[in-house]
Amino acid sequence: MTRRAETDAPLGGPIRLVRPLRQTRPLVLASPHSGRRYPESFLALSRLPLVDLRASEDTHVDTLFEAGPDLGVPLLCALFPRVYVDVNRERLELDPSMFFDPLPANARTETPRVRAGLGTLSRVAGEGNHIYRRKLAFADAESRLRQCYDPYHAALAGLIGETRARFGYCVVLDCHSMPSSAVDGMGGRGGAPDMVLGDRHGGSCDSTVTDSAEAVLTDAGFRVRRNQPYAGGFTTSHYGRPGLGVHVLQLEINRALYINERTRDLTPGADRLRAVVPALVAVLGTLSGMPLAAE
Repeated sequence: MTRRAETDAPLGGPIRLVRPLRQTRPLVLASPHSGRRYPESFLALSRLPLVDLRASEDTHVDTLFEAGPDLGVPLLCALFPRVYVDVNRERLELDPSMFFDPLPANARTETPRVRAGLGTLSRVAGEGNHIYRRKLAFADAESRLRQCYDPYHAALAGLIGETRARFGYCVVLDCHSMPSSAVDGMGGRGGAPDMVLGDRHGGSCDSTVTDSAEAVLTDAGFRVRRNQPYAGGFTTSHYGRPGLGVHVLQLEINRALYINERTRDLTPGADRLRAVVPALVAVLGTLSGMPLAAE
């Protein structure tokens, strides 16, 4: 078992990066939405109770993959909550209706995610309820981006660059969870999917990556679907460059598998998920072949 060392995570910092003392596989694990540190200043601005704000969390996903560094791969986690800053969005993917002053000219204000209220700073949470008691200043958004968004992406980009330089290519597994309501009724008689693999319909990673992940999860008894209803977000589209040796696969886990969705407490199903992580890391960390390396 590889020993680990926690690094790049100063006390009170926005991210937690746990590295193996020696990275032995060209794989990076990321958990961008499992953060649970809600700033008091943010809670004071919110008209919603904490239970509604937490509905957007990928609660405990970071703990499902905590064995990664012991298996020779780094694990990057955001510690701030998704409703505070969503790092799986473009940096300035913002809703102008949330602000009392103008946004920069390069802000992305008309994306489907912004229209749904789910930009880099979410407008809604829970059952689509508005979060804020009042409009914000853009300076508030920029402060959050500097403190949270930028360090997370600097760390992720650094890990990708280091891994690619050492091994010739890098695979990123972007780890998420989905409410069971999002996939209820999708599976027909076979049942709703347990996992959804998003590779931007083949655009963010070589097919070998998706095929291998699906095989491991299916062999472990999980029902797997590809790209529906989640094909991937900003992380897959921005970093996934198969032709340059960077392969990004998004993994969505049905929350009903491992938590009580009302209390957000772990259930015994979490152990079943943790048990498949070594096989998933082993397969995604030992892929070989010319299609994976930079052309």
